[in-house]
Amino acid sequence: MLKVKYTAWDGTQRIKLDAEQLFEKLAEALSYTDDVQQALDWLLRQGLDLDGVRVMGLDELLAEVREQMRERLAKFNLDEALDEPRLRLVDILDREREALDELTRAGDEGALAREKRAFLDDLPDSPAEAIQRLAQQYQFVDPEAARLFKELLGELDDIRDLEQFRHSHGEQMRGQTALDYQQALELMREMAALKQLERNLMTGNFAALDPNELRRLLGERAGQDLERLGQIIVLLGNAGYLTQKEGRARLSPRGIRRIGQLALRDIYQQMLRDRPGSHATDQRGAAQVRPERTRPYRDGDMLELALVPTLMNAVRRKPTAPLEVAPQDFEVHEADHATTTSTVLLLDMSWSMSWEGRFAAAKKVALALESLIRTRYPRDYFGIVGFYTRAVELKAADLPEASWNMGDPFTNLQDGLRLASEMLRKRPSRNQHVIVVTDGQPTAYFSRGRLHCEWPLSFGGVSLRAAAETLKEVERVTRLGITINTFMLDDSPGLRAFVERMTRINKGRALYSRPDRLGEYLLVDYLGKKRKKV
Repeated sequence: MLKVKYTAWDGTQRIKLDAEQLFEKLAEALSYTDDVQQALDWLLRQGLDLDGVRVMGLDELLAEVREQMRERLAKFNLDEALDEPRLRLVDILDREREALDELTRAGDEGALAREKRAFLDDLPDSPAEAIQRLAQQYQFVDPEAARLFKELLGELDDIRDLEQFRHSHGEQMRGQTALDYQQALELMREMAALKQLERNLMTGNFAALDPNELRRLLGERAGQDLERLGQIIVLLGNAGYLTQKEGRARLSPRGIRRIGQLALRDIYQQMLRDRPGSHATDQRGAAQVRPERTRPYRDGDMLELALVPTLMNAVRRKPTAPLEVAPQDFEVHEADHATTTSTVLLLDMSWSMSWEGRFAAAKKVALALESLIRTRYPRDYFGIVGFYTRAVELKAADLPEASWNMGDPFTNLQDGLRLASEMLRKRPSRNQHVIVVTDGQPTAYFSRGRLHCEWPLSFGGVSLRAAAETLKEVERVTRLGITINTFMLDDSPGLRAFVERMTRINKGRALYSRPDRLGEYLLVDYLGKKRKKV
């Protein structure tokens, strides 16, 4: 008979780390940075929750180490820590003085005995300094004193270290419990180990961290959590999500694809919370029959006849033989009218996109769209352009580590539209779209091959020349038959006014969206252009 025993979780039970769960946590961290190694370091420092179980990160372990040091400093004092070696040294010196007194009374070598006694009387108060001076400059007369001193000399390093430890921490350690020599040595070694552990945790030096040492100093759970943290990189590498290049973690092609799948999944989960509204759909393209759904035939429909429902309608209308089928009996399959599109996403990468999580949301949308189109609409073209002071094309492999650009803080939408139109020209399609995700008006433009940057006239105001040059580019793009749809992540009057002028020229759509709803709106909008029930 199989017996199962359930116990309360106390943090010491073994849990099995799952590479898929770990990568989801890494993907979440990566949405806020442009560096996989930095995201991984952040994950290791912050720890993670897996199925309700907390795995402490390096920062939490560091806090535990410091708390252990504070507890020891508050509990103990070192007032009696050096009493034992000091008394042993006094006993040795007393024996040696008695031997010197006998030499003096015997009259033999009396002068030498007096000189030696003067040396002993002039020894420093510090036991470590006294022992070192004796070892360097004194030859014992009494054999037993010499033997005992040799034993004490073997402990010189410990005594010296303990003196230094007492000098450094004696004022802090005013606790109720006085430690003797051996106890103080043990505490000193524990504090040294904790201090080294603190340094290794602060620097993330995994190679120097020993789980068994953590168990000894912090307990079983700390040792297990350190082992789990050490497994993260190994598991992600073995699962094929990460590679190592020049000593730093990098996403593998599989990891890049998985990032997009996770972004798409997260956005779809948001979409399920609300019912999307209607979106305009271009109906050019091929219809895909849905055999599981039927409806009555309407004049002009494709005659994708559903045979069984049609015959059943005829029987219900006139149950005779031979069976008479009339046009009103016809039942046709529903179909999705699909169309191929070429789309370029223009991603604002200017400095202001770092505010309020805007860029993290925009990057997640780009990853999700790339994954959606690659897996479900492989015949579609999807390109990505990042624009800040100038525009650059971004590949799918660049996306996970893309970030806003603080070094080039201006917004050059004109150059972004120019580059997007060039990319679409190379991928001809009857449906060409540019999706702009931005939080600000243009503040940079190219004229006669030269880059110009201009600050707005006031905070939230307009850069007049940049706006005018950008609208000229909108007109040129419109003449090419490209539709521009704009998603605004800021609702300032200046941005709204500029985007309204864009939409009047291009006849595209404009929508204000909060960062946390951007993915929902943008994906629904894209899918709305892809298919419509017919």
